[in-house]
Amino acid sequence: MGKHLTSREQDYSKWYNELVVKADLAQNSGVRGSMVIKPYGFAIWESIQADLDRRFKETGHMNAYFPLFIPKSYFSKEASHVDGFAKECAVVTHYRLMDDPNGGGVVVDPSAKLEEELIVRPTSETIIWDTYKDWIQSYRDLPILVNQWANVVRWEMRTRLFLRTAEFLWQEGHTAHATKKEAIDEAETMLDVYATFVEEVMAIPVLRGLKSEGERFAGALETYCIEALMQDGKALQAGTSHFLGQNFAKAFDVKFQTKEGTQEYVWATSWGVSTRLMGALIMTHSDDNGLVLPPKLAPYQVVIVPIYKGEQQLEAISKVAEDLMEQLRSKGVSVKFDNRDTHKPGWKFNQYELQGVPIRIAIGPKDLEKGSVEVARRDNLTKQFMKQEEVSSAVPLLLDEIQVSLFNKALEFRAENSKTADTWEEFEALMKGNPGFVYAHWDGTTSTENKIKERTKATIRCIPLDGVKEEGKCIFTGNPSSQRVVFAKAY
Repeated sequence: MGKHLTSREQDYSKWYNELVVKADLAQNSGVRGSMVIKPYGFAIWESIQADLDRRFKETGHMNAYFPLFIPKSYFSKEASHVDGFAKECAVVTHYRLMDDPNGGGVVVDPSAKLEEELIVRPTSETIIWDTYKDWIQSYRDLPILVNQWANVVRWEMRTRLFLRTAEFLWQEGHTAHATKKEAIDEAETMLDVYATFVEEVMAIPVLRGLKSEGERFAGALETYCIEALMQDGKALQAGTSHFLGQNFAKAFDVKFQTKEGTQEYVWATSWGVSTRLMGALIMTHSDDNGLVLPPKLAPYQVVIVPIYKGEQQLEAISKVAEDLMEQLRSKGVSVKFDNRDTHKPGWKFNQYELQGVPIRIAIGPKDLEKGSVEVARRDNLTKQFMKQEEVSSAVPLLLDEIQVSLFNKALEFRAENSKTADTWEEFEALMKGNPGFVYAHWDGTTSTENKIKERTKATIRCIPLDGVKEEGKCIFTGNPSSQRVVFAKAY
């Protein structure tokens, strides 16, 4: 397995595409815009899924499953929702095929037309709120705290593995509440769950903020988001949590009887992250040698590679390797001992570097004589020799160090690539490249935001939740502004 990746500086997009394929994470499929997630890539997604799922359950949520198909009429019930998704919907019109009477293979049977066309879900608010109508009668039925792990379809024209595909995997939480405050608290709690997970487990620093009106989820009153900065200076939305108000309750007539005996519409939230997080993981940490994985997400944190000639040497090395493997596993470290005789050690080193395994341990005949092993770190490509008896206590500490180091490196990168602009000239000059996060004043109108986007391709990534109130003038119109917002070019 040769590395031969295009360098990031030469062509970042090509580097990314090559890395995803060569590190065995995913590949394009026979269906345009849809991907095959390969076992190694899926193992990383499973780790993401398992950790998030645990956090959801700790905050009182339970998983359920709702249909893939949504009656077309449901979409017309919430006007802004249909506007937001209409151009991306895949529609099912027939339910049967037949042999072409003209001998052209298989065709759609014209007599099998559906009475009502079905949408392949781009998101599930409509089918879920139609269901909640049956579940909710009284304040005693609230809150409903439900999450769904599912696939969704958004018919994207320009696709890229993990970042934007026609079909992708995600989770979507959908909750129902008796009061506005409860719903807002829920949306903020879930944003916090996402931010904590992405920073602690994925080692990616994020900005927490609110979306501008123009960037909000279709049908939401408020969209909370976490924004991450990739190595090419572009932003990536890593997760969103929406306060939906009573929009969907009104659209689907979901009312409840209050303690006082009155009828009121339910308050709602929805929130989600997707396989796009895989793209964020790759683009935050990886280098020209391949993938770099934070230990908390690596399918195996340590790989042991024997270097030997002949069966006798392999037998002696295997004994030490298996003993080390047992000791490390007892400390909760995931280990792979690669004793395949079909590939040379150099090939294996190359492969595990490309796949981002955090620590590689090599054991050869000289190591047996000295009672040592060679320990190589993937994040900074340094090597050290370690006594065999020290491995089980030193490696878990080293893994913790790598986890922290990756986060700090990304944080430092973000700090270096966060700038302020006070004039349109400064802003425009910065946006000639991919400058990272640019903090600037904006007058709060969608029309100004759209004009800035037209001229520079930059969008408002978020209005920071921890932003300092500061009087200023909009960089574009000169109108008053009370807080800087974060602009960037984005994926």
